[in-house]
Amino acid sequence: MSDTLKHTLLFAFVGLLLLLEGTTTAFGVFSGSWNSSLTILNMGLISAIMALGVNLQWGFAGLFNVGIMGFTALGGLTVVLTSMSPTPGAWEAGGQRILLAMVLGAATIAAAIYTYRKLAAGLTRTVAMLAILIIGFVIYRAVLDPGVAAVESINPALEGNIGGLGLPVLLAWPLGGLLAAGVAWMIGKTALGLRSDYLAIATLGIAEIIIAVLKNEDWLSRGVKNVVGLPRPLPYEVDLQGDPAFVEKAASWGLDATTASTLYVKLGYSLMFTVVLLVLLWMAQMALKSPWGRMMRAIRDNEVAANAMGKHVTRRHLQIFILGSAICGVAGAMMTTLDSQLTPGTYNPLRFTFLIWVMVIVGGSGNNFGSVLGGLLVWFLWIKVEPMGVMLIELVTSGMSEDSGLRAHLLESAAHMRLFTMGLVLLLVLRFSPRGLIPEK
Repeated sequence: MSDTLKHTLLFAFVGLLLLLEGTTTAFGVFSGSWNSSLTILNMGLISAIMALGVNLQWGFAGLFNVGIMGFTALGGLTVVLTSMSPTPGAWEAGGQRILLAMVLGAATIAAAIYTYRKLAAGLTRTVAMLAILIIGFVIYRAVLDPGVAAVESINPALEGNIGGLGLPVLLAWPLGGLLAAGVAWMIGKTALGLRSDYLAIATLGIAEIIIAVLKNEDWLSRGVKNVVGLPRPLPYEVDLQGDPAFVEKAASWGLDATTASTLYVKLGYSLMFTVVLLVLLWMAQMALKSPWGRMMRAIRDNEVAANAMGKHVTRRHLQIFILGSAICGVAGAMMTTLDSQLTPGTYNPLRFTFLIWVMVIVGGSGNNFGSVLGGLLVWFLWIKVEPMGVMLIELVTSGMSEDSGLRAHLLESAAHMRLFTMGLVLLLVLRFSPRGLIPEK
């Protein structure tokens, strides 16, 4: 069997799973609901985009980024800052002070860096830098805190944040990539000189810092109170259900308004997400086949030899780190748009970092199509293994009495089948296809 046919069959298999999810109720696993199938597809497409970004960093350059969660969250924050309307009175009450504080904070850091570069190493430089940082921090907090308090006091039950720019929500997708890229540049300038294991620790720590900021800075993201009702590029289902023309059209299709509106919106998102994925996939493939892509793989395989050939390894690592993080930022903005809300408390490394790594490894690191396949397949399994686990445990314990403590314990543990299955899938792939389902050529 040729590689092309094999890879086509793998994608066809994923398509078959989604088709069965939409049309079949067999085995107590498939729901027989197109609503469920499209929900899995949409999140699978977003996960595939994240996996594509990680594959750029790891598959192209060998960079071990464990901070995917942070860049995804930055993309989500961008949706709030871009598409939400400004909170009435927030800018006048404290917004200007917050902006001034940010400028003062940046100026303090810049002054410390300038001092470090201009003064010779020694006690004088150390004292000067400490003085700049301490004085700058005191001034920064003196300006920031009153502004934050003023903004957060504005209707805190429903608002209490600065709001956004009121721009079209689709602009938030590329802007989410730009924000993630900017933060990746700052991280990369300091962390990319570290050894791979230290880079992983640094990126994971920075991602946790980003999430901590989103959870605690209510003026920015409402913290754990969440931002709901975000603008969407498609109508809300309830608005469609109140549109007589849509209700009449749905009836002509033999559907009730509720089902039709749900399918219409989710199918619309599927089309938009597919377009974004295909564009990014095409760009990644062009980059892979270009001289730049060949250079990146040469650096990945032997940094010493590439450096000896005159390639600036750290600069190239910074480029690929920024590009991969930007793609994760775009995916984060897309996900928040799909959910219509920003919930900082839901960002966790298991879902937004380690599961993405499983997708890349299972699909085949270094192969862009493998990352897309891994994203779709692993996400489907992540969603469906829990009902599969319940079915399996019910089958295994069918001979036990209804009041059996062991049976009850096993059924309660079915939710953990997700973690068990992901580990099992990863082990099987590493054992029988260590380069992934679609290996790098």
